[in-house]
Amino acid sequence: MPLSEPAERNLLHLRDIQLRGYQRKDGLFDIEAHLVDTKSYGFNNEGRGWIEPGEALHGMWIRMTITEDFEVLSCEAASDFTPYDICPAAAPNFARLAGLKIGPGFVRAVNERVGGIHGCTHLREVIGQMGTVAFQTLYPVRRQREVEQAAARRAAGEAVDEKKVRPALIGTCIAYAPDSPVVKQRWPWYEPEKAE
Repeated sequence: MPLSEPAERNLLHLRDIQLRGYQRKDGLFDIEAHLVDTKSYGFNNEGRGWIEPGEALHGMWIRMTITEDFEVLSCEAASDFTPYDICPAAAPNFARLAGLKIGPGFVRAVNERVGGIHGCTHLREVIGQMGTVAFQTLYPVRRQREVEQAAARRAAGEAVDEKKVRPALIGTCIAYAPDSPVVKQRWPWYEPEKAE
């Protein structure tokens, strides 16, 4: 269902962000983002001079290499287009994200390491979205690992009761509200009255 019909208008600014999750041959994962800002009109920029309509004002890349457990092993950034000559100097600072774990508190930790004068607002903002892409990328891999571990425990004669663990997705959005029909269908054993 599309949005309602907008009022008559003119496009002034366009930000395109491409986010991708890759599984590498070495078992690690790369989460990449490419951000491009353009304007529909030409304008003079004090750092670069005249910028044509559709020419990139910002053109930036960032890649995080992570483990299956969401640990950031490395982070690399590059800026192809920026409004000022000094902007690309922030890119090497994103290597400081190595050692962080994607999960609760991740964005706060990113801001502590590359916030303010140490980073780039545009790259920093896209990192939160990269965290979400990391979860989407690794979900099937981690789910398969859980299934295999449970099967191995069963094969070893160990009792496996997957119903004791509250699914981590519960409470994260409207679809996963504790009493939603989605939760009832996916986890019929889950009882929100007892767990919440």
